[in-house]
Amino acid sequence: MTSDAIVPTPRRRAMWTFPACIAAVLGLIGAAAVPVSAATSESAVIVPASRPALRNAADAVVKAGAVGQLSRADDGRRVTQAAAGRADRATGRPLRSNDQFEIGSNTKTMIATIALQLVAEGKLHLDDSVRKLLPGTIPASSGGNAITLRMLLQHTSGLYSYTDPAFMTAVIAHPRAHYRPEQLVAAALKHPLTFAPGTGWAYSDTNYIVVGMILQRVTGRTPADLIRDRIARPLGLRHTYLVTGAASDTGPGYAHGYMGTFTGPPTQPTIHYTDVSTWALGSFAGTAGAVVSTAPELSRFLSALLGGRLLPPAQLAAMKTTVSAGAGTGIDYGLGILRTDTPCGTVWGHTGSTFGHDSYMFGSADGHRTLIIDTTTDTELNAQSPGSNPIKDAMATAEGTASLTAACAMFDEPVPAS
Repeated sequence: MTSDAIVPTPRRRAMWTFPACIAAVLGLIGAAAVPVSAATSESAVIVPASRPALRNAADAVVKAGAVGQLSRADDGRRVTQAAAGRADRATGRPLRSNDQFEIGSNTKTMIATIALQLVAEGKLHLDDSVRKLLPGTIPASSGGNAITLRMLLQHTSGLYSYTDPAFMTAVIAHPRAHYRPEQLVAAALKHPLTFAPGTGWAYSDTNYIVVGMILQRVTGRTPADLIRDRIARPLGLRHTYLVTGAASDTGPGYAHGYMGTFTGPPTQPTIHYTDVSTWALGSFAGTAGAVVSTAPELSRFLSALLGGRLLPPAQLAAMKTTVSAGAGTGIDYGLGILRTDTPCGTVWGHTGSTFGHDSYMFGSADGHRTLIIDTTTDTELNAQSPGSNPIKDAMATAEGTASLTAACAMFDEPVPAS
């Protein structure tokens, strides 16, 4: 672990939005149960020199305290890319806009896509119970009879998320420990349901660990093989794969992730960076968040998905049938995909957060426009709350500005003045 002292500078808070940076990469809304209410073009020209606004936004995130940030906006006619900071603090290698990175919970969109492909093939049904799909995995007392595949995909199952503070602390203490999916589910089942299945919404990584187990049982193939053969190979994604241990296939460039923690007084903190790129991501994140990819390849995936090239119309419509993620969040959640409004337009996609990365993957409803962002530093494990730590506060504001800037670049619109 190494450290750098960064002197914070005052920043406007008005840009901490989109909305609230997707509720702090879904982390702030993950613990709350809320009532259910139903509800890139391949020919684009890549612009070598990024638009000043996109580049300035990335620079601001790094200046605020992040090790690096990359962004990519495709407005259907041209692609604008920006990268700032370093991909590796040890070597000083600059971050590049096409470097690989941990995409975190953006993985869930890929897993949901595969599940819905199997629904289209008649091998799965959205309203099948977990008891039928995975006999004996979740007891009746924990909702096994009532929880369906649809509820797992939409976070309406009520299953407790295994990624609670106690689990995170254990991973930090033993970052290369091995966990089987059954162990992760067992850890969640030590806690009661957050709500009765189908009666609320709460983000839970446990849901997608269970879905991964279902996919393997139904197909007889590992989730890593399914992502390779059903998504990566058909779309020509050469640097996208599900990590099964620590990341190994790092291609032409790899953006190291850094966990940012703080010491010192809240008004004058020092940030410490821990490189997490050798941690066993595939073990503790699995089918909930262990894919590695690049910005161009994530853009291609999302464009193909929203454009109807990965799912038949009926399954894509099911994926985009949403419930509210809670009053005031501005987020509606479907089956592994979310919808939200920005000042420049409505977007569909997901977010991802790992110990060292915060990422965003969004597109227009038809997939013709996309945006991808990754910040290679995550500070959410630090106990100091927003508003009490000027570095963390400045990073949050800068990331909010960067996300809004990319969204407006995607729609080829100017960033609103306020």
